[in-house]
Amino acid sequence: MSDTLAAPPAPDAAAPPAADGPLTRDGVLAMLDRMGEDSGYFEPLGTRHWAFFVDEAPTLLVSFEQLEDIRARPDQLPLGHALAKEKGWSHLCLIADGDTWYRDPRVYGYFDRLVDDAFFEDFDHVLFMGAGVQGYAAAAFAVAAPGAAVLLMAPQATQAPAIAGWDKRMPQARRLDFTSRYGYAPDMVEGAGRVFVLHDPTVPQDAMHAALFRGRHVTHLPCRHLGGRIDWALSHMQILAPLTQAAMDASLTRQRFAVLWRARRNFGPYLRVLLTEAQAKGRTGLEKMICRNVTKRVNAPRFRKRLADILAAEAEAALRD
Repeated sequence: MSDTLAAPPAPDAAAPPAADGPLTRDGVLAMLDRMGEDSGYFEPLGTRHWAFFVDEAPTLLVSFEQLEDIRARPDQLPLGHALAKEKGWSHLCLIADGDTWYRDPRVYGYFDRLVDDAFFEDFDHVLFMGAGVQGYAAAAFAVAAPGAAVLLMAPQATQAPAIAGWDKRMPQARRLDFTSRYGYAPDMVEGAGRVFVLHDPTVPQDAMHAALFRGRHVTHLPCRHLGGRIDWALSHMQILAPLTQAAMDASLTRQRFAVLWRARRNFGPYLRVLLTEAQAKGRTGLEKMICRNVTKRVNAPRFRKRLADILAAEAEAALRD
């Protein structure tokens, strides 16, 4: 770990792009098209969605991702592709250009075709995965593969004003129809196998969305102080891959997650949030405890300096007394 507690590179990142720089939007799509020709397919679903499939094994990861997130990755490939390649799995990625919420009849038709073709029945294990808006989609379309496992990170349940009128963060989504097919995500996972919902309970809207996913097959796994980009944080904590593996092979439990979650103790952004929160509340004793704990384990100049300032202030106060 660096002395500034910066997040390390994601373990699933491939080699950096070529020296001529990142690919354009069309360049990424063309690259995925070529890859699809070699080992699966790459299919446009209208103008803002694409299906990218790599056929490798009877274990299938279905991920939902945004095109701009893919372009921002070092390898400029879907995150799910890296996870699946590492494990030797097949991978189906539904890519969206922007926050479309996948509310497009062409996407519905694509999943209808997969159901008609009994596509998911060819696989022994299937896991749907997504985060945020993509988490909504992963839950909504999981209904196409009854019994599949579902891994959701800070998922949205819906943006229908009658149900989620309290979520004002994405007003443009209110113009979309969340009442038709593949609409209300919590209902769509009723026929799933195990459903895992990871969210930050300190983000009120995310906590409220998560609470709408209910049932004996739903396991809520709180990730305090990670914010809305839980997928990014877990990847940089180097636990997204084992978490995905455990969800896929049905070994993910609260206890297993608790072991993986210990990685936050060395994750800079998480530790900085703890320190900032303690400072904001004026809890100097808690600040001192956090700084001592962190500086015992890693070289963290910010925490070391704050600890020195606290101890100096305490010494000065003792002299005055």
